[in-house]
Amino acid sequence: MLKVKEIKIEDLNPKEFIKEKIEEIFSIVGGGLAINALSGGVDSSAVTLLGHRALRERLKTYFIENGLMRQDEPQKVVALFKKFGVPVIIVDARKEFFGALKGITDPEEKREGITSAFYKDVFGKLVIKSKAKYLLQGTNYTDIEETLAGIKRQHNILEQLGIDTQKQYGYKVIEPLVRLRKTGVRKIAEVLGLPKEIYNRPPFPGPALSARVIGEVTSERIDTVRKATKIVEEELCRTKAFQYLAILHEDRVTGIRDGKRDFGLQIEVRCWDSKDAKVGSPTKLSFGTLQKLAGRITKEVPGVVSVTYNITAKPPSTIEAV
Repeated sequence: MLKVKEIKIEDLNPKEFIKEKIEEIFSIVGGGLAINALSGGVDSSAVTLLGHRALRERLKTYFIENGLMRQDEPQKVVALFKKFGVPVIIVDARKEFFGALKGITDPEEKREGITSAFYKDVFGKLVIKSKAKYLLQGTNYTDIEETLAGIKRQHNILEQLGIDTQKQYGYKVIEPLVRLRKTGVRKIAEVLGLPKEIYNRPPFPGPALSARVIGEVTSERIDTVRKATKIVEEELCRTKAFQYLAILHEDRVTGIRDGKRDFGLQIEVRCWDSKDAKVGSPTKLSFGTLQKLAGRITKEVPGVVSVTYNITAKPPSTIEAV
């Protein structure tokens, strides 16, 4: 049973919420230091600005370069937050994350590997170095709901599963957005002054692109899905869809290229209409749009010979594949 009570979008007063959370963060941290990881997604971006307004220089913000992010993400995020007066330090942790994922194909084991690499191997060291006693995190209501329901474990769910973060990792977790779903977080981000490309950005999973690779996660396979993701986001950004993404399948399929057999890769495209990520239906994209997606992906992403579109609702499907 969830111990937190949801604030529904119709009951949300963004200005009051922001004021309350800034005061709450300041009260909890006191004269100490807090630390947070910024990914560039709407959740972590909103939390970063809330933390910055509450703590200023007593908040240490890091971008963890795990090798699993969108194309050029670290540089874009650092440049954006510099405009808000928030210094962001990039930490290269690609070795730790790919090491944690090596040889793993089971979705839950992947998420556990990501969690361990992030909180123990990478963030644990940063906490010790910074001497911070608090971690600001962008957990939202749906993250907790899906984890406790057994649908899929979100990597950022810790205390709700009985994990004593103070004992295990050396810091207390603060989750200012935990009572909001994604639509509420977007409204908070907009009122905080974040640009539309952030507050209206399609959701991105905590395990990043590893959640969009079926089978073992390698740097080569991530590079494939990263290229496909860029094309999908470019082509579908003008739709009013809730989320859109590319998934790399594990099995190879037979294709034809230059008149010869090409035993290649398969990309699945998903595009969702949803209000809260709890349920969703596939967006009714035009056939011309689907053809353009297939043409660009098979032409621009090396090795891809097949592109499919998911037309299954959530449930029984889920928005992300892994």
